[in-house]
This record gives sequence, structure tokens and C-alpha cells, in this order.
Amino acid sequence: MADCIFCKIIKREIPSQTVYENEAVMVFKDINPVAPTHWLAIPKQHIDNVADPRLLDGSLLQSIFGAIQHLAKTEGLSENGFRVVVNCGRDAGEAVPHLHFHLIAGRKMSWPPG
Repeated sequence: MADCIFCKIIKREIPSQTVYENEAVMVFKDINPVAPTHWLAIPKQHIDNVADPRLLDGSLLQSIFGAIQHLAKTEGLSENGFRVVVNCGRDAGEAVPHLHFHLIAGRKMSWPPG
């Protein structure tokens, strides 16, 4: 998708603070963090949202959750806990139509989230 902000970040047309990257996934700091650690994990392939049937092949989800697990371990997030959030559609709060997982940590969180 040519005008997707996350696709532009992947292509380095828009700067980001990247914290992790491999051939399939990029993780970068959210520009409007809700916690001391608030990163977005996105596939480099443009996928609109979590309802996309292309996710069912498994390898992309494995790459995304592999990145999340790697960061949780190496950055010490597992000790006190972290939250992974995926929004799908406007009513759920999805602002960018490119699949992304929020990795949030560094403060006590409540439930329900919103």
C-alpha cells in the first residue's frame, strides 16, 4: 500500500526508533507511548489487520511472536510482565490499517483496558 505510514517506516522514508528487525518483522517505538515501554511490532509485508486470512499460514505469526518473545527476554520485560494488544477496525481503536502488535510494559496495568 503506497500511502501506508508503516510501509513508509519499513522503507525508511519516515524515520523511526527501531528496537528490533529481521527479514520479516520490524519493531519500533510508538510515537504516542502509553507506558515507559510501548513498541509496535509489524510485519514488513503489508497486511491490513489481524482478520487477514494470510496470517493462517503460521510463519508470519511465528516471526512476529518470536520477535516479541526475544525482546521480552532480552529487555527484561518478562520479569514484571507485559501486554500485547492487537486492534482490528476503527471501533477497536485501530488507527493505522497495517497489522501491528502493541508491546506495552513498564507500569502496572488495569483491566478492562478501555
